[in-house]
Amino acid sequence: MPDAPARLILILGDQLSPDLSALKQGDPARDVILMAEVSAEATYVKHHKKKIAFLFAAMRHRAAELQAAGWQVRYARLDDPENSGTLPSEVARAMADFNCADVLMTEPGEYRLKAALTDWAAGTGTTLDMLPDDRFLSDHAQFQAWAAGRKQLRMEYFYRDMRRQTGLLMAGDQPEGGQWNYDAENRKPAKGDLFMPHPLQFAPDEITAEVLDLVADQFDDHFGTLTPFWFAVTRDQALAALDHFADTALPLFGDYQDAMLTGEAFLYHSVLAQYLNAGLLTPMEICRRVERAYYDGHAPLNAVEGYIRQIIGWREYVRGIYWLKMPGYTAENALGAQRPLPQYYWSGQTDMACMKSAITQTQEEAYAHHIQRLMVTGNFALLAGVDPHEVHEWYLAVYADAYEWVEAPNVIGMSQFADGGLLGSKPYAASGNYIHKMSDHCGSCRYNVRHKTGPQACPFNPLYWDFLIRNRDTLGKNPRLGHPYRTWDRMSAEKQQDYLTSAAKVLDRIETL
Repeated sequence: MPDAPARLILILGDQLSPDLSALKQGDPARDVILMAEVSAEATYVKHHKKKIAFLFAAMRHRAAELQAAGWQVRYARLDDPENSGTLPSEVARAMADFNCADVLMTEPGEYRLKAALTDWAAGTGTTLDMLPDDRFLSDHAQFQAWAAGRKQLRMEYFYRDMRRQTGLLMAGDQPEGGQWNYDAENRKPAKGDLFMPHPLQFAPDEITAEVLDLVADQFDDHFGTLTPFWFAVTRDQALAALDHFADTALPLFGDYQDAMLTGEAFLYHSVLAQYLNAGLLTPMEICRRVERAYYDGHAPLNAVEGYIRQIIGWREYVRGIYWLKMPGYTAENALGAQRPLPQYYWSGQTDMACMKSAITQTQEEAYAHHIQRLMVTGNFALLAGVDPHEVHEWYLAVYADAYEWVEAPNVIGMSQFADGGLLGSKPYAASGNYIHKMSDHCGSCRYNVRHKTGPQACPFNPLYWDFLIRNRDTLGKNPRLGHPYRTWDRMSAEKQQDYLTSAAKVLDRIETL
């Protein structure tokens, strides 16, 4: 029998897992792996310099590991003169060079890329075998079955099912400690005299240093600063970062997960999401490591439950929503918001201390934690009526952990309420008082959070009421907003007009706040 023709195994930049489904079906004796740095994937939004550097460096390290394991690897570097600039065309070039008969891959995480590769294969008559991405705990069919027939999709109920499925923090058929959710214990504001651990940092090796030079040369006009660069770029480094988090920061993660402090980018957060979403870590190994810290008496239940909920609850849930509602989900705009994204989202040049802190930190680290994203930059865009698609593209561009499957539901659904309440039961709209409670930003701000209206007032304050009133036809019957609407209705006409006049002035000068 003649040898079977070679297959091309395409591995994407967020598919760096050792147990990738396409690799498990591959044969090192005959198949050729393709990994490619292409300009189209780096620029469809202008990704943060650190995000590009992280992925290219992690890809190059993974390619070297696969070669050492006996695979034949075609690695297309961005600066290769023959590089055609798109994944479909790189697949075609590699197939021709290696005389491959068909293509094997794991399903892409983003609808856009899945459609592009599927359309290319159909148009060229190429056999493309696209396997399910089994690195997630809930597949498409399972989530669709869970969602079918429900009037409302709520993460909490999905999360409980995932706890039962995985057995994480379960005592038989009951949740550990008798409660499913300890979020009420996880809302403490932080103080500057707390001990602040930092994520484990890694000095760039020769491979990463070469990538940093490439990114500095090719993507100089992209958002963010490139150096210092300290991300893990191998699985071993990512595992070390996981252990470091569990040992140093996890015990206080729960208490302070919603807190914000000027000059403290990380507090007790793990900063592992970019490693998880690129495949250097798996969800269950993270959760088991964190769970072990609880059973060993090293970390309290509120911290461990809160962290596990983010992974097997929220992360799996938003992926399910994304594939349930794509295509079209990223164009949702239930509140009809049309305002352009203010320029300071890119520059950080604003007098609003909370916004300046979150944006400049994002520039420097390609990272901000979930409350900075939701209740500062996201909340402001929601209150101001910024076009949710522009907000979506900003988040997709600026964070190292952002891929459309996880970012779009968080922005379109949770942050901007642009899906009309599919993902969350109410808009996450808040005045400056929330930020004052959970941060130290207001003490150094040129605006006064205690002023509700007028030129010195925190812009969040009048914008909060303006948001509720201009969207009353859509939101007025939402049961979770009954209290603020009743509060508004009890105000005097003069006070109501003062809020609306102040909000109009804020919006008129929104670019100079």
